Amino acid sequence: MRGAFQFVARCVEAKSHDLAEMERRARPISRRTFLMYANREEIHKWERRLGYADHASMGLTMAGDYHVTYYKSRFKGRRCVGFDWSRIDHIFGEATALPPAMKRHGHS
Repeated sequence: MRGAFQFVARCVEAKSHDLAEMERRARPISRRTFLMYANREEIHKWERRLGYADHASMGLTMAGDYHVTYYKSRFKGRRCVGFDWSRIDHIFGEATALPPAMKRHGHS
């Protein structure tokens, strides 16, 4: 299970009722716990897209950004973890939770 959760969606791509239910059930977790569940390669891609440095000696890393928060919950009835960056949720869930459209668009 370690690192098996794949990127599912950002909150701006999710249906409001799915997101509301996920947020209602969300519980804060540490970055360390988040990393135990989410796929490391997917996380690294998002860190690069969001402008974070690969190492603290090169600038701000996501790990060093105290404004980023992490949580666990359920999204569309499946377990998930996520991070909140600039008030935008990035959701990682069990691979079977991926909607078919997201699989087709390379979010596997």
